[in-house]
Amino acid sequence: MSSIETKAWSNPDEAMTPDKTHAATIKFGPVNITKANMQPGWKWSECIKPHVGTDSCQAGHIGVLMQGKIHVVCDDGSEETISAGSAYRIAPGHDAWVIGDEPALGIEFSTTEKEFAAWTKG
Repeated sequence: MSSIETKAWSNPDEAMTPDKTHAATIKFGPVNITKANMQPGWKWSECIKPHVGTDSCQAGHIGVLMQGKIHVVCDDGSEETISAGSAYRIAPGHDAWVIGDEPALGIEFSTTEKEFAAWTKG
């Protein structure tokens, strides 16, 4: 493994473009970094739910909102508005939507501890 590795968002390892969404993922071994751009009017239950078929988002999220504002409502009834500049952790089981006329841009990180531990020893 090289000591330094770089990748460009213009050539991601994966990209998805559901309605009002552009998500690009760069992978470094078991570590994924996703840049998600959600346009005004984006709502998980309207734009993503039809593609995944669950009642709420079942993915957990850890990230930073770089631009815009989103509102999150969890299945347990808790809710929060997240504004640009805030780091966040959202548990599985939620809906979310963009607030206002500005796109929301988030950078999210994901991995599994077991995969990460094996990769960093390599």
